[in-house]
Amino acid sequence: MGLLSKKDSKLIMDPLADNNPITIQVLGICSALAITAQLKPSIVMAISVMFVMGVGNVVISLMRNIIPSKIRIIVQLVVVATLVIIVDQVLKAYAYSLSKELSVFIGLIITNCIIMGRFEAFALANGTWRSFLDGIGNALGYGVILIIVGFFRELLGSGTLFGFKVLGDSVEKTGLYAIGYENNGFMVLPPMALIVVGIIIWVQRSRNKELIED
Repeated sequence: MGLLSKKDSKLIMDPLADNNPITIQVLGICSALAITAQLKPSIVMAISVMFVMGVGNVVISLMRNIIPSKIRIIVQLVVVATLVIIVDQVLKAYAYSLSKELSVFIGLIITNCIIMGRFEAFALANGTWRSFLDGIGNALGYGVILIIVGFFRELLGSGTLFGFKVLGDSVEKTGLYAIGYENNGFMVLPPMALIVVGIIIWVQRSRNKELIED
């Protein structure tokens, strides 16, 4: 990343790898279970969280010297709630069917512990640029896991991606279905999201032994 210093680059790259908010910090698991049965909602949720975290971190950083410590959590909740309302209204205006599909889970971004954690741990102690990078980096790390989980759950559970049939027609028995392949109905159930996340965690720790706890 030529435009960023090595220190700033780590804010983007670390959450994508060895400090991922889902697989390493085990935060934000609820949405990973709830909305990843299909790829499209996973991507929309990832983009929504990226907007909320990027902008929210900047706002909290700008206000960090004037927020009384006793009410800082309330201020953080007001900021994130305002940004979530903006996301919700934009989705209702331009992607109503997707908004209905995500339903309450967009609102639950307010309680996403990744966002509140970065507000508290980073934005309150750093400048706007680094806070922005930290928000984007952690949102990317969160989003990548959602997209991976959504990809495999929709592909193996429904035989589709973005709603398009990619493995053939299960009714007319074309493509892979012609040779006996069947969709795995368990993949569309929420517990399978946890299993897929567990596999990702296992792969990650297999590649980097330092992540294995004693």
